[in-house]
Amino acid sequence: MISKDIIHSNLQNCLKDTTFLDLPNPRKGKVRDTFGLGDKLILITTDRQSAFDRILAAVPFKGQVLNQVSAFWFENTKDIVKNHVIEVPDPNVTVAKKCSVLPIEFVVRAYITGSTDTSAWMKYSKGERDICGNLLPDGMVKNQKFDKPILTPTTKAEDHDESISAEEIVKRGIIDEETWQKCENIAFKLFAYGSEIAKEHGLILVDTKYEMGLDDNGEITLIDEIHTPDSSRYWLADSYKERLSRNLEPENIDKEFLRLWFKENCDPYNDPELPSAPDDLVVELSSRYIKLYEMITGKEFTVDTDISIEERLKDNLSKYRG
Repeated sequence: MISKDIIHSNLQNCLKDTTFLDLPNPRKGKVRDTFGLGDKLILITTDRQSAFDRILAAVPFKGQVLNQVSAFWFENTKDIVKNHVIEVPDPNVTVAKKCSVLPIEFVVRAYITGSTDTSAWMKYSKGERDICGNLLPDGMVKNQKFDKPILTPTTKAEDHDESISAEEIVKRGIIDEETWQKCENIAFKLFAYGSEIAKEHGLILVDTKYEMGLDDNGEITLIDEIHTPDSSRYWLADSYKERLSRNLEPENIDKEFLRLWFKENCDPYNDPELPSAPDDLVVELSSRYIKLYEMITGKEFTVDTDISIEERLKDNLSKYRG
């Protein structure tokens, strides 16, 4: 496990921007920067930390963790659904097949929790019982497990995602019914597998999102990322029941504690300027991401700190830079 001292010494060695690579057809996302090369995409996972539709901080090694965790899951779920990965030429980079993206995020939840406006708990606590077509009973408490996982889709939007039901997705013609049924089945199979592997390593996969597209043959293809600490919420399994009984938040190994810090110290949705995340929280988040990588994959996380991320990327992507 990389020490917190090493993480702290790399607070300024973060990948915040990728314009220095001068790659074609750039598109900047919240965390990933994408470049188009004909029928391929170069997906570069930066160290930017997003929540509340804002960038909150830059976290050392985070992009590497996300990209390598995704690579692990992509490799191990190929029997459930094909994916877009062609190669992983750099710890922060995936070269992928270009697909026609389905404009829905498939959000699967096994527990009622969350702090953002679109989270199941925030909606439930305000009196909503129909969550994206899932009818929930009265009397649930925060962080309680559902009888079975539920799917709470959202539309993909530049500014803010919109919760939507499966019925509405088909009714509006966003996705046809046959394709929807296939995607729904894939999402639940992926979540069941992810939950099983997480449990084997002392973790609870609380919720996650999947993105899918259609390849040139019209086949459903898993894209973007899978079961990362950015797209997913993980809790430590051994303390969950005891903490729930005491009305304490579960021990998490994701970015939720950073979300909570911003909610306590500002209005992250509306304040024009956000406070800087404290260094100790950023270091802690990096350490948790690295811990999750090691727990999930069973491998030691390694990073080359003798070269800057920028120089390493230039070297590893030289064949794509003309």
